[in-house]
Amino acid sequence: MKNIFLLSRVSVLTAIMLLSLNNFQAQLDPGEAASLVQLNTITTAVPFLMIAPDSRSGALGDAGVALSPDGNSLHWNPSKMAFSENELEVSLSYAPWLRALVDDMNLAYLTMVRKVNRKQAYGLALRYFSLGNITFTDEVGTTIRDFKPAELSLDAGFSQRFTDKFSGGVAGRFVHSNLTGGVSVSGAESKPGISVAADVSMFYTNDQANWGGKDGTFNFGMNISNIGAKMSYTETAARDFIPANLRLGVAYKMVLDDYNSLTFTIDGNKLLVPTAPVYDQNDGNTIVSGYSPDVGVATGIVQSFYDAPGIVDFNDDGTYAVLPGSIFREELREINLGGGLEYNFAEVFAFRAGYFYEHFSKGNRQFITMGAGMKYTVFTIDLSYLVSTTQQNPLANTLRFTLRMQFSDLATASQSIN
Repeated sequence: MKNIFLLSRVSVLTAIMLLSLNNFQAQLDPGEAASLVQLNTITTAVPFLMIAPDSRSGALGDAGVALSPDGNSLHWNPSKMAFSENELEVSLSYAPWLRALVDDMNLAYLTMVRKVNRKQAYGLALRYFSLGNITFTDEVGTTIRDFKPAELSLDAGFSQRFTDKFSGGVAGRFVHSNLTGGVSVSGAESKPGISVAADVSMFYTNDQANWGGKDGTFNFGMNISNIGAKMSYTETAARDFIPANLRLGVAYKMVLDDYNSLTFTIDGNKLLVPTAPVYDQNDGNTIVSGYSPDVGVATGIVQSFYDAPGIVDFNDDGTYAVLPGSIFREELREINLGGGLEYNFAEVFAFRAGYFYEHFSKGNRQFITMGAGMKYTVFTIDLSYLVSTTQQNPLANTLRFTLRMQFSDLATASQSIN
């Protein structure tokens, strides 16, 4: 009875936490009607790098930077790999993507984490994003050819445990994006976009966080990902930023008894690329609020923390005014939040639910997630499902599938594979 009461209380707290994500962002705009908030979505090249690839985090509101280590740690937080409890983990994920719009777009993610010793681990990953079949036409609509655009990234990461509670990690990434297949665009020959990037991360864990009279583990994670060169698809076009991102999060696992446990997690994300400024309505070139996005990668990362233009009110005589406080509020709107609750029974069955919130002026991704997992010997199967809370959301009804293999030692791995 005591455990049931505690479970109910924790579930209520989690529900309040997830609902408060929406309320927190709504409170940033007191008295402002939606029509008064200027849409200013941040766009980058290769956004597929930001898609949550696995079903576990996909069912927890796309949160994963502080979750316990698993085979997908290289994406969420490379520094977690050093705390993996298994000598070898392999994970394969697949997700049909944007099926509300097309029926042949999908994301596949294959990754491996290998412990070197008690304090070190490395990981490898391949991400492949197929955009389906596209028919290219000329200016008058004549078919040129069919093409299947695709993007991929190859990742390698290393993690070092510095103490029993703290680790750091780095990762390198090669990105290849072939969207046109060499078709001429506006008189210029196109080419695949190519970039290289790096991640820097840290992870803190305390397995003695025994709160409320229950054994517990508290985790904190940070990952600055996709710090890399700009990308272009032609020799003449301007180069676009890739999605450098800052992710911070916490997670807490509460052990209810010998068989039952609950994990709560929440992540905050902010893109580290410039926000588009507001230009003068007369000449279209003069910036009236914000900063020029034509800067280098390092400058763009620093500038991303203060370059929001806010709400600019133009008068008929050509004068303008920036609404007081709107710049700070827009900076806060650029932080999207995701979190969830995972219930685990005997490390065999897991049930998950979460919520993701992004302000409507920054992309309007708002959805509920849910999923489940089941483990049998060294195999774990995870599923997740996305339910949109906004109308006509192309992400609605997204499914993810993940197969994980966890080996406590290489002898077990060899026997299982053979």
